[in-house]
Amino acid sequence: MSEKDNKKTKYIGKQSIEFNDPPYIISASSVAGKKEGEGPLGSLFDVIQEDPMVGKDTWEEAESELMKQAAEKAIEKAGLSNKDIRYLLAGDLLGQLIATSFGVAELQIPFFGLFGACSTMGEAMSIGSILVDGGYADKVLAVTSSHFAGAEKQFRFPLDYGNQRPYSASWTVTGSGAVILAKQNCSNTSGPTIRVKGITTGKIMDYGIKDPMNMGAAMAPAACDTIKQNLEDFGVKPDHYDKIITGDLGYVGSDILIDLLKEHNIDISSNHMDCGKEIFDQEKQDTHAGGSGCACSAITFTGFVLKQLKEGKWKRVLFLPTGSLHSKVSYNEGATMPGIAHAVIVEAE
Repeated sequence: MSEKDNKKTKYIGKQSIEFNDPPYIISASSVAGKKEGEGPLGSLFDVIQEDPMVGKDTWEEAESELMKQAAEKAIEKAGLSNKDIRYLLAGDLLGQLIATSFGVAELQIPFFGLFGACSTMGEAMSIGSILVDGGYADKVLAVTSSHFAGAEKQFRFPLDYGNQRPYSASWTVTGSGAVILAKQNCSNTSGPTIRVKGITTGKIMDYGIKDPMNMGAAMAPAACDTIKQNLEDFGVKPDHYDKIITGDLGYVGSDILIDLLKEHNIDISSNHMDCGKEIFDQEKQDTHAGGSGCACSAITFTGFVLKQLKEGKWKRVLFLPTGSLHSKVSYNEGATMPGIAHAVIVEAE
C-alpha cells in the first residue's frame, strides 16, 4: 500500500475536513479604526487608525489601505517577505471586491478574491488550510476588511443622509485582520503553537429575512446549521470546544442562534461568544445590536482569540464567521437575505 493510500481520509461526515497535517498559524495582524480602538478590545490591536479616511480621498480607498497595512503587518511579524507567500486569499463587502483588489495589488502575491460577506475570514482560512494541508502551498495569507462608512454607503444610507438606526441594526467594523497559514511552524513567538485542525463548510440558509437593518436574524440560521453539522461530523458535544465563536450575529442574532440550537437539543449558551458583542461596549458606544462586517470577526480573532489560545486560557475553539449574502441590487429588488457560516477548528498545542 502506498503512503498516499495509507493516509486517513481527510473529509469527514457531510461537510467537514479533518486535516492530516494541520496548518500552523504563524502570524496574525489586526488594524482597527478609532471607534474599535475605543472598545473593550482596543488595547489588543496591532494598529489603531485615528483617521477614518486613513489619509485617502474616499472611504473605499481608506479600506484598501487598511487591508494593505494588515497584510504587510502579518508578513512583517512573521519575519517574511512578500515573495515568501504562495497565495493571498482575501475579500471584502464592496462590489467586485474593490477594497481588496486595489488594496493588495502592489503586494504582487498570487491572489484569489473571495466573497462570503462577513463570513469571508472563515472562508479564506478554510481554503487556505486546504491548500497548505494538501501540499499546494507552503505559506498562505488570509485577510479581510470592512469600513463603516463604505458599508453604509453601499448597503444602507450614506452618512450625509443622517438616518436613524433601529436597535436591531449592527455597526460595521472599520479595520482589517490577517493570518498566515504555513506548512511548518516557523513562528518567532513563544508559547503554544496554533494549528487549524479542521473545518466545516457552511450551506446557504434562507429564512426569508429581508431587512438589512437586522442581519443577525438573517445569519443566525446558517450559524445554527453549521454548528449542528460540525458537532455531528466530528462526533463531539458543544463542550468539546472552550468557545464556539460566531462572527457578527450581535445581540439579536446571538439570542436567535441559542434558541434555534435548543430546538435540536444543542445548548451552547455556556460557551458561546460572538465577536459582534465583544468588539464594542453596547452601552457606552451606542452601536445597538453590536458589530458586523468582515473585519468584525477578523480583528477579534487576530487580536483577542489567538491571544487566549497563546496564553493557554483556551485549548480549542470553533471559529465561525457569519455572513449575509445580499447586495444593494438584491435588496432593492425585494429579494431575501440568505446567510452563510464557515467553521474553523483552531487548537493550541
